[in-house]
Amino acid sequence: MSAHGEECDRERLERIARRAMAERGLEPDFPPAALDEVQKQPDHDPVDGVPDLRGMPWCSIDNDSSRDLDQLTVASPEAGGAARVRIAIADVSARVRSGSALDAHAAANTVTVYTAAHIFPMLPERLSTDLTSLIEGADRASWVIEFVVGADGAVRDAGVARALVRNQARLVYGPVGAWLEGRGPAPGPVGSVPGLADTLRLQDEVAQKLRVRRHEAGALDVDTMEFHARFDGDRVTALEADPRDRARDLIEDLMIAANGVVARSLEARRLPLLRRVVRAPERWPRIVAVAADHGATLPPAPDARALNAFLLARRAADPDRFPDLSLTIVKLLGRGRYEASFPGDTPEPHFGLAVTEYTHSTAPNRRYPDLVTQRLLGAGSAGAASPYDRDALGAVAQRCTNMEDAAQKVERLMRKAAAACLLASHVGETYNGVVTGASPKGTWVRVFHPPVEGRIEHGREGLDVGDRVTVKLVHTDVDRGWIDFDRIAHVEVGRRSAPATT
Repeated sequence: MSAHGEECDRERLERIARRAMAERGLEPDFPPAALDEVQKQPDHDPVDGVPDLRGMPWCSIDNDSSRDLDQLTVASPEAGGAARVRIAIADVSARVRSGSALDAHAAANTVTVYTAAHIFPMLPERLSTDLTSLIEGADRASWVIEFVVGADGAVRDAGVARALVRNQARLVYGPVGAWLEGRGPAPGPVGSVPGLADTLRLQDEVAQKLRVRRHEAGALDVDTMEFHARFDGDRVTALEADPRDRARDLIEDLMIAANGVVARSLEARRLPLLRRVVRAPERWPRIVAVAADHGATLPPAPDARALNAFLLARRAADPDRFPDLSLTIVKLLGRGRYEASFPGDTPEPHFGLAVTEYTHSTAPNRRYPDLVTQRLLGAGSAGAASPYDRDALGAVAQRCTNMEDAAQKVERLMRKAAAACLLASHVGETYNGVVTGASPKGTWVRVFHPPVEGRIEHGREGLDVGDRVTVKLVHTDVDRGWIDFDRIAHVEVGRRSAPATT
């Protein structure tokens, strides 16, 4: 039962999510015109003249509940320790035409919104989980991003073109990660699909080379732990961690490389792109203070290489607490944004990835920028001009940035609503945590067990991001997603030997 004596179930949480989406300008339901367009879609992709790559041991690796499968991967060895990687991306642009009702809804929300009780997809499920999903056993005309990764992790011989593919095995992160790390047996399809075990091991090797090279260039090594609500029937019963493993790293590393290939392909064709940017952090002095609290010295100006060296050292020294440090750094870096970039512009780099040529292209069922990127690729493939002028693409970039922020606020609120369900009977108990946000609007803390974020109502004076605190739970409100704490004690960053108490 909740603090108000009401059942805390899926139905209630979905009502809260719908209200939160509406308050932030997101549309929880599809308009009739969009649903009508879906019903008129053909059952099969046109494949005339498209190269046939269905015989390769393609596979998807995703969460066990995911049905909107955006990408498949495969790799083969090359001479000199190199490997050729191919990543197939669902061709959503072939079915969601610019100016259609489907496109209008996708352009309004710009993302799929994931909440504990319900997923609000950017595209109707007949598309996102069927016709434009790379589901197992289905033939799909897709965009295939191809590149060679050398023994040193350098990417070369890259290109992007459409091809016909077939998902030979739908795999799940956890079992694949355990197998790659030697902690578990090979998932069933790995042994039954010819060549799949070899290509997965090769992809794992390639991903690790890519990661090492990125970190050498200054890309940041962070590990922010994600959590989801566990249900028993329709009631929330726990919060569970989504553990980091080699399978998740494999997909992340290959998708980062693929996004760079797509950005460079568009640039080579003199076409614009939606760059994904994380600017140099304005709160760098605070990051310097956090590093100093761990005995490290960072330069006075933002320096990604120096910051990453500090992060790598902390991961090695204290792996159990590294996710908490990562969360602090990510909060201080600030959020990413989309920027329209045209030939001749001087683009902003992505501070976290230490790259400039970077876009989002690998999740078109879930993100509108990726769908826009496919339309730009289509123009390039046809030798046509950009379908977006500077004003139009700039408006898309701003909308996607704004709505991504809105969606993240809804998702964060719903995590808190689910957590408030669990904590309602624990008012008065104390917890240890770390400050995750501090501004005139309020101060927030994430307690470690359970992994819940809430607002510090009393005793927030003098706190800043990264400070360690002991807090007491004083109030929960499921409908508002409120979890309120009072500070009992804290250790200020940079003054570890002098804890302050209230």
